[in-house]
Amino acid sequence: MGQKVNACGLRIGINRGWEANWYASKKDYAKFLGEDIAIRNFLEPKLKDAMLSHIDIARVKTDAEYKVTVSLYVARPGAVLGQDGSNVAALKAELAKIVKSGNPHLEVVEVKNPDVDATLIAKWIASELENRQSFRSTQKKAIQRMRKAGASGCRTQCQGRLGGAEIARREGYKEGVVPLETLRADIDYASISAHTAYGRIGVKVWCCRSTNKSGFAEEVKAPNNEGGK
Repeated sequence: MGQKVNACGLRIGINRGWEANWYASKKDYAKFLGEDIAIRNFLEPKLKDAMLSHIDIARVKTDAEYKVTVSLYVARPGAVLGQDGSNVAALKAELAKIVKSGNPHLEVVEVKNPDVDATLIAKWIASELENRQSFRSTQKKAIQRMRKAGASGCRTQCQGRLGGAEIARREGYKEGVVPLETLRADIDYASISAHTAYGRIGVKVWCCRSTNKSGFAEEVKAPNNEGGK
């Protein structure tokens, strides 16, 4: 089963939390979901230089409206904050136009060890492929970075017209232990597309940060949602 499902989704409630933490009635669910998609589509290209890992969105119902907390997990928080917080103020103003359900609040959280974050590693591999670097050496360098940062095991995979070949193929590398079926293992997973001159190349990364972890990982916990009914 571990080979057929998303390694992150399989571990929600075991050692990971949801990236969207809110409750809504039938009439509000579609509106909140559309807002979440719009928030992510707006912030992801804006925060490309800040090395965005993921975005957590939490809604807490107050007396008048919902309090919407958007947590940005980035490796370069200075690029988000800007000088004297000017960038954050501009982002809040744009988010206020998107979020109609309540007052949005931005939180910037630093990713302490970006070399064991599967999303950041996959984005780095994709950028190297777009710059016409060798897919073999790029994957090997990524594995070396993850292992040097303390990962118990890691695995990478690229699929598409590798090297500009006419026939698409798949090639990947693995080092250490990546027990996908072991639910207590803290495994991070990401899938990114690299847009090259000869088509898209899919990049997948699995990073096993620990083989025995209990409870939610601190860096992926979403704020508590009290109320909301």
